[in-house]
Amino acid sequence: MSEQFVIRSVRDIEEIEKTPYQERLKADNTYAAIACGASLNPDAPAISFMLNGDAYDQPMVIPYKELIRKIRQSANLFHDLGVGPTDVVTYLLPNIPQTHYILWGAEAAGIVNPINPLLEPATIADICRAAKTKVLVALGEVPGSEIWAKAMAVRSEIPTLEHVVRVFGPSDPEQGIIGFDETVEKYSGDKLDFERVIDPDDISSLYHTGGTTGTPKLARRTHFNEVIMALDLQIMGNMSQESIFMCGLPLFHVNGTTVTGLGPFAVGGHVVMLSPMGYRDPAVIKNFFKIVEHYKAQAFSSVPTVLSTLLDMPVGETDISSLQYAICGAAPLSVEMFKRFEAHTGMKILEGYGLTEGACASSINPKDGERKVGSIGIRMPYQRMKVVILDESGSYERDAEIGEIGAVCIQGPNVFKGYVEEAHNKGIWVQGDWFNSGDLGRMDEDGFFWLTGRKKELIIRGGHNIDPGMIEEVLYKLPDVAVAAAVGRPDPHAGEVPVAFVQLVEGSQMTPDDLLAYAKENVGERAAVPKAIHIIDTIPLTPVGKIFKPALRWQVIQRVFVKELESLGAMASAIDVTVGEDKIHGTSVNIRATCAEGSTPELLEEKIKAILAQYTVHYSVAAE
Repeated sequence: MSEQFVIRSVRDIEEIEKTPYQERLKADNTYAAIACGASLNPDAPAISFMLNGDAYDQPMVIPYKELIRKIRQSANLFHDLGVGPTDVVTYLLPNIPQTHYILWGAEAAGIVNPINPLLEPATIADICRAAKTKVLVALGEVPGSEIWAKAMAVRSEIPTLEHVVRVFGPSDPEQGIIGFDETVEKYSGDKLDFERVIDPDDISSLYHTGGTTGTPKLARRTHFNEVIMALDLQIMGNMSQESIFMCGLPLFHVNGTTVTGLGPFAVGGHVVMLSPMGYRDPAVIKNFFKIVEHYKAQAFSSVPTVLSTLLDMPVGETDISSLQYAICGAAPLSVEMFKRFEAHTGMKILEGYGLTEGACASSINPKDGERKVGSIGIRMPYQRMKVVILDESGSYERDAEIGEIGAVCIQGPNVFKGYVEEAHNKGIWVQGDWFNSGDLGRMDEDGFFWLTGRKKELIIRGGHNIDPGMIEEVLYKLPDVAVAAAVGRPDPHAGEVPVAFVQLVEGSQMTPDDLLAYAKENVGERAAVPKAIHIIDTIPLTPVGKIFKPALRWQVIQRVFVKELESLGAMASAIDVTVGEDKIHGTSVNIRATCAEGSTPELLEEKIKAILAQYTVHYSVAAE
């Protein structure tokens, strides 16, 4: 795509849409899209892969002719293993070049199902059963990795499983294991050796979006969902053959596979893979700005936790002038961190919003126009986004007024085809084909969207979605637990961490430590293990008897802010912190502080703001 776009406002989006997307798309399925990008310059680098952050200047370079060859070989291998358009290939892999070969090769032959390899074996098995996995691909025995052990633990738990494929490991016919690296070379890389006309509406991927143990939510996305999203990213980010993107987010997540995968691949851009661990590699963070200088990278996709960590890394004399922007999403970014990071690096942050169900992204702040800090930006081209008012049963009443809080809904060719399990599809559609995101927000007079809360109550830890039901379900298995409720606790680094409130049955002698120990043993995802469990006399309920989680979240926020403000010490003689509902921001904290002798209201307010700088919860301060 040689056309460059200047996007300042919704009006520019509308101007772009005067050309139908059918005229801009070069392909209507992911295999054809990557093949198109690869044909532009077969010798150009598609991927530069570093083994670790300290070896950033010694990458393995994969040119486009090799990328498309490996994708074709992988597709031919999967087809030979019996994978057809409705069969599922699941993978458990870190960020390595083979992950891209397997991901796009699986979509060319059938359907891909990426799984977070950090999940516990029981959860992995649940997802595979829900997906009806036919072929399981996993990283072999590598020091420091538990992936192969997990694959072996779950293989007998998946009734539909026919083949296990090992990356970085030999074939073992006795154990029914196929060595990927040696076997894939037996297949043609010049073309697909099977007849398949990929329909744009064919399901290309099943991404896990949460759900309690035993009933995982798998989003059914089509080839067209994914290529239209790639087009949107190319437009909003001016992606081209000259683009150099750094990939540090995991390749089991739509951001990693789309923003730093399909998007640049489809236009012949260059993806720098920041080690198998991505941003979790301390050496990548330590050398981040040197990596930017070495590759002259223009952009990277990130989450607030990564930006927070990078703030501690000095730029020094490193030349990072090539950096044009960082895309930040998955969790709210504090206004203070936004400003500090831009000052630290001299680059733009484009804060956005998206869902697996919407193929990745639905809105973003315009790179060339006003960026409203704290907002999630304007809608992307060829998509629709609005705020609606729903009644108590979740049915549509009306569109929200400007500035009125309601349910954020999306519509367009990027929106998925529903979840695999029909029970998850109940109530997700509004007015026919508008998807109810479960997020609460408002739209301002300029078409910018602002999130104010989450009706679906997900806890977002460093951009990772945690279903509170996963925690609550485990706690309810204890006879001593009468009522359990998990919520997110504000965290300056991760955005939120999970905590739980428990109401015990009368006479129970269980302690918070007992409950925490049980949760650590039984919650199927390490990131979901609560950081604290609070025992309270009565869980707050709504008038109709439902748990009123906002009150619990307010209680948690109040505790965190009070604890943080203890560091004021002798500067304040009194501090009062109240938390409640806010019609504009969803939740707001009101802080009233009284100066101690020797301090001033101005100094006290400045100190309070410095202490709370990295929290995303809206607050107001009054010092006297």
